[in-house]
Amino acid sequence: MEIRKTLGTVLTLALILVLAACGGGGKEKQTASGGDTPSSSNASPASPDASPVTPAESSDAQLEGDFEIQYFVGGYGDAWWKDVIAQFQELHPNLKIKQSAGPKINEQMKPRWIQGSPPDVVYIDGAGSNPRQMIEDDQLLDLSDWIGQATNVDGEKILDVMIAQPEQYGGKTYNIPLVFGSYGTFYDKALFAKNGWEAPSTYEEFLTLSEKIKAAGISPYIHTGVYPDYILGGFLYPAIISANGDDGQILQDMGDMKEGVFASEPVMKALNQLAETGSKGFIDQGAPALNHTDSQMLFLQRKAAMIPNGLWLESEMKNDAPADFEYGFVPSVTQSAGGKYVALPYTSTMAVAKKAKNPEAAKAFIQFIFTKQASLNWAEKTGALMNVKVDLESSSAGETAKNAMKYYSSDNTLVAPVVVFNADVFKVMCDATVALSVNKITPEQWAERVEAAAAKARK
Repeated sequence: MEIRKTLGTVLTLALILVLAACGGGGKEKQTASGGDTPSSSNASPASPDASPVTPAESSDAQLEGDFEIQYFVGGYGDAWWKDVIAQFQELHPNLKIKQSAGPKINEQMKPRWIQGSPPDVVYIDGAGSNPRQMIEDDQLLDLSDWIGQATNVDGEKILDVMIAQPEQYGGKTYNIPLVFGSYGTFYDKALFAKNGWEAPSTYEEFLTLSEKIKAAGISPYIHTGVYPDYILGGFLYPAIISANGDDGQILQDMGDMKEGVFASEPVMKALNQLAETGSKGFIDQGAPALNHTDSQMLFLQRKAAMIPNGLWLESEMKNDAPADFEYGFVPSVTQSAGGKYVALPYTSTMAVAKKAKNPEAAKAFIQFIFTKQASLNWAEKTGALMNVKVDLESSSAGETAKNAMKYYSSDNTLVAPVVVFNADVFKVMCDATVALSVNKITPEQWAERVEAAAAKARK
């Protein structure tokens, strides 16, 4: 898989974020991209096995006219889309629905967006997609007032059932997160059980456990140095938020490049945690040169016990994991006793075109898909999480998805805000973080470098 929800210019968690075989993605952008599932950009037939739907007794049942949906097809495939669209079609028989989809759909549809003849609703994901650019180009409808009151077809307020809230652009909402993922720390339950190790719930427990793992001749912690998003989302950003009293506002301040924030007390505390982890020999010294596949293979071979990564990991490495490997997951390992877990998210979003010809149908479609049943369906068909809280225990979703959802549905887990960083500042932050992880620079030097980049960007 190429990149995941880069927490940089396009952080959207991140924690985006990811997903190509990991969900959708490429390693140089904010939302997931990549994948090679074939699909046509023409209208697609309804799924033959779509679940039956009873038409709702509402004015929405009178929707009619042409209605076009654009969605990227990557590692998540298109089975879920065909299913829910078929159900929506049955609910609204007078609509003439066209599906414009495929792995290259963003490139194929770009001329229409530029010419002012876009589809009605769009799933923003994959190579060539950038929600911020679409907003800056005035291509998306302002949904602020509508989403504030909108309910799904089950009568639940959409904002209330979401795991991660929509990102704000100048105080307004233009796109709504559909896919939810987060970075976190993965471990092998089988390896831990064999050695009598417990997954850490605090930073002190993480250090104590790492000492035991190191004594057993295994690298405690490995990361993907070529793509620093992983250690930023899985370790550093959660550490910063924990050090800020579980207040995610500091991450937004960093995204806004507020003067002095990169050398603030919470940031310095988190940097010192990363430096301490490295100085104690807990971070694999070869990590800076590793790409995602290399680091993940070493983890699966049990040459490293823990790895910061995204929720796509199990799906992406399904053909490489040993038969007795059991994925364990915790959102963060840097919180103090009594502090909350911190999940750094990445998301892929839905939006309505500003020049949509059928905006009523577009909004109704969003209300139709943001339900617990659709979320359950997504988890079972993709192995990933939709941005709606739902109990997955009795479902056929993967263990990683089930474990992660337990955390995201808990009051003891804080879901950090999705933040977009200036590209130049993010590049400096990435390089400095990798260097700090193996003690080539100090926390103070990290802060100086990133603050200098931010000062330059502010000018």
